[in-house]
Amino acid sequence: MSRPSRLQRQVLSLYRELLRAGRGKPGAEARVRAEFRQHASLPRSDVLRIEYLYRRGRRQLQLLRSGHATALGAFVRPREAIEEPRRAGAAGTFPEDGDDTRSPLNSMRSPETPPDRR
Repeated sequence: MSRPSRLQRQVLSLYRELLRAGRGKPGAEARVRAEFRQHASLPRSDVLRIEYLYRRGRRQLQLLRSGHATALGAFVRPREAIEEPRRAGAAGTFPEDGDDTRSPLNSMRSPETPPDRR
């Protein structure tokens, strides 16, 4: 088996740090595990997206470590909104932004990172 790349080592280190920072905060450890499992199937060649998710995880780690964070939550669409059948093309209706059931953060079509606002 080949040695892990630098990026792989950084991601694994981030995972451990997030788990440590989430101890004692309701929902944090489960959320971290779920988030990493969700993105585990990303191809190794998708480096831009992996780096974007890594930076996002670093920002979440900073928030968890701050004294102000008491728990880790997530924005999710209520289940009944997902299960409701929609009328396609009905007069006066507009398609919703979240037509696919994945999270908006996870359905990025372009691996571009947001511009650096300094």
